[in-house]
Amino acid sequence: QVKLVESGGGSVQAGDSLRLSCAAFGRTIGSYAMGWFRQAPGKEREFVAAIDWSGGHTYYADSVKGRFTISRDNAKNTIDLRLNKLKPEDTAVYYCAASTNPVIRVGIGSYEYWGQGTQVTVSS
Repeated sequence: QVKLVESGGGSVQAGDSLRLSCAAFGRTIGSYAMGWFRQAPGKEREFVAAIDWSGGHTYYADSVKGRFTISRDNAKNTIDLRLNKLKPEDTAVYYCAASTNPVIRVGIGSYEYWGQGTQVTVSS
């Protein structure tokens, strides 16, 4: 019922920043927890960051904590991920996901709706 569309990916140098956006269509996501995941070639899809329905609580993977910031604008039906101090290890396809549960979820299986991803490439 919800279509998620990511944008903002690109190729950057280590230390640079990017802003990823996720727009939702078909249904309001104001009551959903939202998350960002990423998948590098040859690796499993992994959790990056999540935000609860209100935006009052956030949670980050240890690998990105202090560098990435997740936010949401329920009036615009969007969420963002700001990636700072990027490292080559951050290179991956980044996916936006939505959970019908309003509480923050970490597991991939907890998210019902997924975008098609946007590529982030970081060179050293």
